[in-house]
Parts: sequence; C-alpha cells; structure tokens
Amino acid sequence: MKTPASMISKITLTLLLAGSLAACNQNKTDDKAAPATAATTTTPATGVKAEEIVFVNSDSLLTKYSYFKDMSARLEKKGKDAQADLVSRGQAFQREVAEYQKAQPTMAADQRQATEQRLQRKNQELQAYQQNAGAQVQQEQASEQAKLYEKVAEFLKVYAKDKGYKMVMTYQKGNSGILYGDASLDITSDVVKKLNEAYAKDKK
Repeated sequence: MKTPASMISKITLTLLLAGSLAACNQNKTDDKAAPATAATTTTPATGVKAEEIVFVNSDSLLTKYSYFKDMSARLEKKGKDAQADLVSRGQAFQREVAEYQKAQPTMAADQRQATEQRLQRKNQELQAYQQNAGAQVQQEQASEQAKLYEKVAEFLKVYAKDKGYKMVMTYQKGNSGILYGDASLDITSDVVKKLNEAYAKDKK
C-alpha cells in the first residue's frame, strides 16, 4: 500500500488548488478572462482593469503554508502506521504458513485440509484488510484536500474583497493558464503570510 507521502503529491494538491483559487466578489467576471499583465488599461475580454487581476504561485503556497506542512505530516504518519500494521500482519501470517509446512508431513489428511482451509481464509481476510486500509487512507487524503480547499478558497474570497481584486488566478510551473504575469501582480508572499498568521491563531 502506498503511503500518503506518494499519494498526496504536491502535483495533486496544486491541481486541486488550481481549480479553487478563484476569488469572487460582488461583481461577476467572465470565466475566460485573459491572463494579467502589468498594464493598467482595461482588458477587452472582461472590462476589468489589469491591476485588479492578481495571481498566487501555488507551488510556493504549498511549500510555505504551515497548514499544508502539518497536514502532510499527519497523513505521512498515518500512512506509515498503516503500512507497519500491514507488514506485521503479513509476517504473522507467513509464520503460520511456515509452521504448517514444517508440520505438514506428520499431520493427518483431514487435519491438513482443515489447516489449509483456515490459512486460505486468513489470506483472503488479510488481502481484504489491506484493500480497506488503502481505501481509508485515500478517504482521509480526500477529506484533508477538501479542508485545504475550503481554507484557501474562503481566505481568498475575503482577501480579494479587502484588496479590491476582481480575480485571483493561480500559477504553477508546467501546469498553468498564465503564460506571463508581471511580478507586481504576484501576491503569494502576502497571502502565505496572512494564511500562516490565521493558522497560528487557529492552533491556539
């Protein structure tokens, strides 16, 4: 079974954030808005001034957001604990098989048959347990992703409204709809700072 370290990759979460970091205020904007540039003129596609469109680097956000770090650590520990449990159960089963193989020559036919049936059932139970454990880890991963989504999306709704931004886009290297954005439109540092401040208060 894969641990959350591999299952909850940064790529997965940044893809999730790519669909969530759209800050909406009272004015509805066109979903097909052109990427922001440093120009201060009104963009033809949206009628929104370029300085009202900003972006967040999702790679940096996840790297520096304390909540994401803690979330990853929690999932990592749960994954390792689940994997250790499966290894322990598997080793115990292998010992039973080895003991049976050692004793098999001296066992009666009916006893061998009963033992083999019991071991077969235990093997099936072990496989089912492994599948259930994997499904549980995936469910916990999805739940944590949903919480991360809500935290960032809700924060950006308030943040964008306070700053007067009409749209907050997300940038991820190699997987982004933004081909170019002036550095002055990158609000990642401030967003991360305020997210961490809010998370620190929540932890208290």
